[in-house]
Amino acid sequence: MITVFGSINVDLVCRVRKAPQPGETVLGSDYELIPGGKGANQALAARRAGATVRMVGAIGDDDIGKVALNELTPAGVDLSTVARRKGTTGIAIITVDDHGENTIVVSPGANAAADAGSIPADGMDAGDTLLLQMEVPPEQVFAAAKRAKAGGARVILSVAPFAPLEAEVLGDIDMVIVNEHEAQDFAGHFGLPAGTPEETAAALAKRLGRAVTVTLGPDGAVTAGDEGVIRVPALKVTPVDTTGAGDTFAGVLAACLDGGQSLREAMALAAIAGSLACTRHGAQPSFPTRAEIEAARP
Repeated sequence: MITVFGSINVDLVCRVRKAPQPGETVLGSDYELIPGGKGANQALAARRAGATVRMVGAIGDDDIGKVALNELTPAGVDLSTVARRKGTTGIAIITVDDHGENTIVVSPGANAAADAGSIPADGMDAGDTLLLQMEVPPEQVFAAAKRAKAGGARVILSVAPFAPLEAEVLGDIDMVIVNEHEAQDFAGHFGLPAGTPEETAAALAKRLGRAVTVTLGPDGAVTAGDEGVIRVPALKVTPVDTTGAGDTFAGVLAACLDGGQSLREAMALAAIAGSLACTRHGAQPSFPTRAEIEAARP
């Protein structure tokens, strides 16, 4: 079983020819309200990949909170531990340009009140997985990790949005996931030399004392850890919207590992899923099913 403790947002998405520069105004499309948030995204991606998933987080008592659960509910994600707090639901303001690249500003809303103490004890044992991100208070993230690790569960942390974490605070984390830019920031934080993705992942894994996975967009992903360095390719696709691709990778990776597949196999399927997510508009509506992932294998 996978427990996801993290953010639940609604994405306000506007498509633009190019992202505005500081002080610049650009015209965009009609906006869309699409369920999002890194926690909810990863929960949905894992569920569509076939895992049993429970979402733990918070939404506001505003009307937009209803939109936040529109994809999770029909997918069968367990929402019994999603709290409704007084105030606003988290929202992400996203622009997507003609090349499919995005800019994102997040207003946390109810996510700031997410409480690790609300995670049920069941599903946090050996053979289970806790999936975390950094869009809820860090002290709650690491409190959740501590509880899960005490029960014997696997703990995976997406360091997104990036924070220059010290190795000591990651003691209860089994795997860290970062994108290529975050990996370089992490390496710079520790004074590690710049290198290839494989070299950077290996240096970070050695410095942090745990597995490090670096997602590389159209170039796939690399993981360094006890099994050495593993590199997998992405699918060759024409991207229309990269929003949520990293969350797709993390959710599918967690689902495959939770299901007992090898790290290399889990990475390969996660990279395919992340690529497929780039071929459709929006975050959650773009996440592929397990059947779609398997069908796309080269």
